[in-house]
Amino acid sequence: MAESGRRVLVTGAGGFIGHHLVKHLKKLGYWVRGVDIKAPEYEPSPADEFILADLRCFEHCARAVQGVRDVYHLAADMGGIGYITANHANLTRNNILIDCHMLEAARLAGVERFLYTSSACIYPGYRQNEPDVTPLKEEYALPADPEKGYGWEKLFAEQLVTYYHEEYGLDIRIVRLHNIYGPLGTYEGGKEKAPAAIMRKVAEAEDGGTIEVWGDGKQTRSFCYVEDCVEGLVRLMGSGWTKPINLGTDELVTIDELVDIVCDVAGKRLRKVYDVSKPQGVRGRNSDNTLLRQVLGWEPRIRLREGIERTYPWIWAELARKGRAKPPVPNGITAYMPAVKR
Repeated sequence: MAESGRRVLVTGAGGFIGHHLVKHLKKLGYWVRGVDIKAPEYEPSPADEFILADLRCFEHCARAVQGVRDVYHLAADMGGIGYITANHANLTRNNILIDCHMLEAARLAGVERFLYTSSACIYPGYRQNEPDVTPLKEEYALPADPEKGYGWEKLFAEQLVTYYHEEYGLDIRIVRLHNIYGPLGTYEGGKEKAPAAIMRKVAEAEDGGTIEVWGDGKQTRSFCYVEDCVEGLVRLMGSGWTKPINLGTDELVTIDELVDIVCDVAGKRLRKVYDVSKPQGVRGRNSDNTLLRQVLGWEPRIRLREGIERTYPWIWAELARKGRAKPPVPNGITAYMPAVKR
């Protein structure tokens, strides 16, 4: 249960996961300050206080942590595979500055608990060369061979967070997120993740047409619905666990299977057209949730199809407002466009 009125900070509160986390924390009774370089794109933040600030600047980090007891540090320069493979220098520099400054500001302010959101991108490439991948255990991070740029920075930051725990006594959490998706997230522009990109393409396609798939469609991933993600973050903050831990599902699917699920939810039959020149990341990646179950007695519960059924109508509605969505009208659309009749 939440400690009523406990003051917490969510960095990256203008982003997809951060915005959902703020909403979840408010429902639990926390006092929440959000901070980001931008406001949430699709709806106002329910945070008690929202600060627009560039956390690459230490002074902004110092202001953000004043008077809070917990920090959920989600702020990062990141995006889908196309973005993170094309921006190694900028992305790495930005995130190093954000993470270093937030940690030091939290230490100086006497913050009680600090949760750092890392990524499955820290896991070695040599363990992800086959579609039928062995689920990734937390201890597999070393010997290191993370994804270039984003993965290296996240692994470095995990070590830095650990040093702050060992040398300054900061009570830390390190959470490795695995492919989070859901409504109110980026679905176009280059920073979208695979589920959102595929749902956008399906929504825009004529039934009986084609859909472009990056790679050969045989690469595998697991995907975690955002509602499970934010519940897991809050549970982990209260757990006392200070070592890195996975947060994702172990429902492994190929990208072809992901496309098929979206098409089935959308009620469309589309022919896949493969572009193997596009970046597609590691060949296979899946989360091992053994430790998560041991620490929390809990793990994400929403299956991929259910998450798609909740997310596709939102993306379709966003595109419909721009005149780009193609029929049929999806089930659940009235939650996002009440005037639309089935």
